Amino acid sequence: MNGVEIVKIKEKDIQGAYVIDGFPSVGLVGSIVANYLVAFLKLEQIAVVESMSFPAVSLVRGGVPHSPVRVYAGERGEDKIVVFVSEFQPPANLIKPLAAAIMDWVRDHQCKMIISPEGAIVQAEPGQADQMGGGPGSTVGSKVWGIGSTKRAMELLKENDIPVFENGVIVGLASVLLNEGVNRDIDVIILLSEAHAEYPDARAAATVTSAIDKILLHTDLDTKPLIDEAAVIEEGLKDVYKRAGKKDELAKIRSIMYG
Repeated sequence: MNGVEIVKIKEKDIQGAYVIDGFPSVGLVGSIVANYLVAFLKLEQIAVVESMSFPAVSLVRGGVPHSPVRVYAGERGEDKIVVFVSEFQPPANLIKPLAAAIMDWVRDHQCKMIISPEGAIVQAEPGQADQMGGGPGSTVGSKVWGIGSTKRAMELLKENDIPVFENGVIVGLASVLLNEGVNRDIDVIILLSEAHAEYPDARAAATVTSAIDKILLHTDLDTKPLIDEAAVIEEGLKDVYKRAGKKDELAKIRSIMYG
């Protein structure tokens, strides 16, 4: 499978499931959304994604080791949900093989749709948080746009009053999934929220999570934990950005999200 393999570790009926792409994007939006959904919906791991080109990493949480790319599944009411979770950005040479493996897996399991949460780059310093991300006049992370690979997907966006992303460029794994959706006539929706590029943007993730809830879960998801997390991140950044060499501090910023 082009050097990428999705290995089943538990049997689960996922026919007709909505699949969430949780690979990192701008502001780590995809990863934050995926981890939140897995925890909130109490999904169980059903598979791992393997490749010889993946980093040699074991993610340890609560004393339990995890593969760098995992697949979770479960139900919420009548909806079946599958979430791909990753804390690392796949290298450029693996993006197309990875997208092909995911699309083949979705087709083989007759899943219903792929939804990819993405961050749209916003250039702003953390000191501007009150105007752009942290106060009543907040704009960053407060809007979401969508684009679909098929007429069915576009209609779903319209039915849920999600404005269409009219012009621009989508890059990375999401772009290949979108193009493959067009070529294979598989429903793929990309949800874009304004996000800061230099640190984990939990507020943008909360906006996308709300859009996902509107489209398929209809559960009035509580995104307050993500908003609270965004406030913690921004407070930490105020100190970080006072220091020289902010690139050297990026690991500290990410540790706020992932421990």
